[in-house]
Amino acid sequence: MQLLGTFRGTFEGPRGTLGSLTAMNSTDRSTRASALDLRIDQAIDAMKDRLAELALKIHSHPELRFEEHRAAAWISETAGSLAGVSVERPFGGLETALRARVNADATGARVAILAEYDALPHVGHACGHNLIAAGAVGAFCALAQIARENPAVFDGAGFDLVGTPAEEGGGGKITLIDAGAFRGVDCAMMFHPFDRDLLAHPTLANVWLQFEFRGKASHAAIAPWDGESALSAVTNTFHLIDSQRVHFRDGVRVHGYVTNGGEAVNIIAAKASCEFSVRATNVRELERVRAIVERCAKAAAMAGDVTLEISARRGYKDLSNNMPLADTFGAHMKALGRAPKRTDPNAGAGSTDMGDVSHAVPSIHPWVAICDENETTCHQHAFAKCAASPRGIDAMIVAAKAMARTAADFVRDESLRKRAREAFEESEGAAS
Repeated sequence: MQLLGTFRGTFEGPRGTLGSLTAMNSTDRSTRASALDLRIDQAIDAMKDRLAELALKIHSHPELRFEEHRAAAWISETAGSLAGVSVERPFGGLETALRARVNADATGARVAILAEYDALPHVGHACGHNLIAAGAVGAFCALAQIARENPAVFDGAGFDLVGTPAEEGGGGKITLIDAGAFRGVDCAMMFHPFDRDLLAHPTLANVWLQFEFRGKASHAAIAPWDGESALSAVTNTFHLIDSQRVHFRDGVRVHGYVTNGGEAVNIIAAKASCEFSVRATNVRELERVRAIVERCAKAAAMAGDVTLEISARRGYKDLSNNMPLADTFGAHMKALGRAPKRTDPNAGAGSTDMGDVSHAVPSIHPWVAICDENETTCHQHAFAKCAASPRGIDAMIVAAKAMARTAADFVRDESLRKRAREAFEESEGAAS
């Protein structure tokens, strides 16, 4: 990869010098790009082939949560080469996590750009994490190149590329939060592939509950009266939860599957188990619904005279979208030829550990279309194909440019930082 030539002094662009960028509002941004914006675009365009190669390589070698060794190595190699920085790996106590930094001793603001790269069982990169990873690398490397060419441009600011494993059920970002990976970070951002462009679509808080029932085995034909069916308790748990759905608020999702249903048709099952994902629009509602679901399992155990053991796997918080940052990203998307909506009530919502990050630092998690609306969606085979398509690569490049532009705005615009911080504190105060 040939790095672009060095620039010196100030940019001269449609609105004069680089210093005028901070005074520009979002309306200006939707119609015109600053000289710094154009320099960012130029840098990312120049590395497009490398980014596409990275995205397609990760796509062709899907790795499940906490097993993303090849992806982490490829990301580190590409980022180190393009940005001219060292990459810390492992990071934060996770073997497949990584971090690269520009200006580690920054005295100004610091932005973290997050990469995901784990795949799903059976459907591979049907969530498009390969694009998330390469897009994050592109945004980070463009900022790194510009910072190296002219350190004064970002006024002592710093940028991090943080590789976050195991978004698909492993909560890698939560582990990194606990390890202090976001200490000193002023805002965090990533994008996610989808079937439409959305700036601030919500996600759901969630938790995973495991119910293990233990009864008494017996021959199902000769002496069924001597048995205590753990399997009946499992099926009754499903029925009882279904009976409570009329009491769930809009946006709540409870879905489960049987993890152990017994071993033979003629044996009363002494052991049976099931797992449920409980989701809600916020943590408070999640706790209310979780209590209902656990109560249903306890009632089923009582009815069948079997014992119950409940265990929980930590889930994710709801996403707190920082609107000053989201609107800044949206203005850049418009300038780059897209037409994003803030949100769409017709689009479904899932869960992500980026929600936890958004409650730790001001954050955005915009969605960028890699296919037509309603053509397919995340976690489907057709979506996996889109994540390796030319359209998917082009969308990734646009997202990388918009993220890098937004990060540059954030570190250079004190007013934007203040508004983002105030919005974050207001949101966290309302949630407490």
